Amino acid sequence: MLRLSICLALSAGIVFGQFGPQAGSSSGGVAVQLPISGRNAAGSVGSVQQSVSGATASVNTLNGSVQTQGTFSGSVQGGPPLTGKLTLQDAVNRALASNLGAIGLSHALRQARGQDHISRSALRPNISGVFRENYFTQNLQALGFRLPGLPAVIGPNSYYDLRATLAMSMVDITALQNHRATSELVKASEEALRDARESVVLAAAGGWLQVFTARARVESAKAQLETAKTIYTQTLQRRQAGIAAQIEVNRALVQQQTQQQRIATLENDLSRQKINLARITGLSVNDKYDVTDALTFAPPPVLDVDDALRTALASRADLKAAEAQLRAAVRIRTATRAERLPSLGVQADIGAIGPRFSQTEHTYTVTGSLRIPIWQGGKASADLEMADAALDQRKAEAADLRGRIESDVRNGFLDLQAATSQLELARNNQELAQETLRLAKEKFDLGVTDSVEVTQAAEAVANAELDRITSLFIHNLAKLSVARAMGQAEQRLSEFLPVN
Repeated sequence: MLRLSICLALSAGIVFGQFGPQAGSSSGGVAVQLPISGRNAAGSVGSVQQSVSGATASVNTLNGSVQTQGTFSGSVQGGPPLTGKLTLQDAVNRALASNLGAIGLSHALRQARGQDHISRSALRPNISGVFRENYFTQNLQALGFRLPGLPAVIGPNSYYDLRATLAMSMVDITALQNHRATSELVKASEEALRDARESVVLAAAGGWLQVFTARARVESAKAQLETAKTIYTQTLQRRQAGIAAQIEVNRALVQQQTQQQRIATLENDLSRQKINLARITGLSVNDKYDVTDALTFAPPPVLDVDDALRTALASRADLKAAEAQLRAAVRIRTATRAERLPSLGVQADIGAIGPRFSQTEHTYTVTGSLRIPIWQGGKASADLEMADAALDQRKAEAADLRGRIESDVRNGFLDLQAATSQLELARNNQELAQETLRLAKEKFDLGVTDSVEVTQAAEAVANAELDRITSLFIHNLAKLSVARAMGQAEQRLSEFLPVN
């Protein structure tokens, strides 16, 4: 049997002309609805370079740090056990495999692909099979049959029905646009995952830099402690020889004890930085690990701000994700407008039916259905208003992101320029402080001066060394921030942060 039926949808509550339950819930002109915002709220990673205002004895006019928020500050512990020391690349690799920021968006990508498969199923044939055994009686008088000699109830009767059914949307613009929109959402999720990996690289490399810097401060403080001990011993000997006052001995002892306390504080900071890095990279917080690699000054790759900005606009995964979200919103708006258009579907079945298995006959049915929406109680207009709101928000987010990318690149170059100048000054001051300490020691050994000048010179060397260490950290963090702003932190990490 071949039939063609034309069905009119008169209300949102009753939808005529559906192609059977096998056709899927997305057929019949229902557009997918997007959330108002397409931005990821899982967390963020950013480098902060704050200027130090006011007078200071330090050359450090920039203080930098890496701030991780949300899921990027956590990880799943696992992976191969740590043997030996943790290199920069190893820290990044472990974080990419274990950090919750990347893991969460990888699962979001799987969900987006699942939604894409669901939307595609509305455009594909849906085939199912059913076997029925019907056993029934019938009250003829209830149906109006009251003839003499005709029994009131007939039966019981039975028959078997073995049947395969097929349902398919032939023309459904809404379902087609829904599928195209979910395909764009898959691309957006892929780019969001790539952007999350960039953030994980920034978090792991920045955390590694903070551990490396904290360890360098501890080693520098220990070297300064040895200098303080030497000065105290020499001053004590001069006091015993009667050529130095007790106040000089006390001053040297205070300097030694202060340096010891400074080491305790710096070691505490090192332990906290190692715990923070372990949480980012999936290591156990109880791991007694150390970082390796010799990280010294290295100029950044030769870059121009305008070239870096063009690279960022072409490479940033978050911008590509926003553009894919925008394309998806356009598709959804088209799908919503198509809710008012007719849709065509076909349903067919073939099987065998009869009172007994030995007495079955083959039958089939083919039905074509044309669904024409007339009035849906205002649902189509409401869906269109929601789709327009989501589309306008996606446009605003994409425009804002382009401005933020330019801001990130330009701020990164400004910080890098200031950090380079600060590091150069810190290295020069360190050399001068070491030369001043050498001359003060010679004068002290000759008895020309007392321990005050030597103590002050040693303190100046300690401050200059800390300035150099901090400036080196700020310089490396600025290079890493530029790479992140350009969207190339993962692929160009070794180029921006070369290690030995």
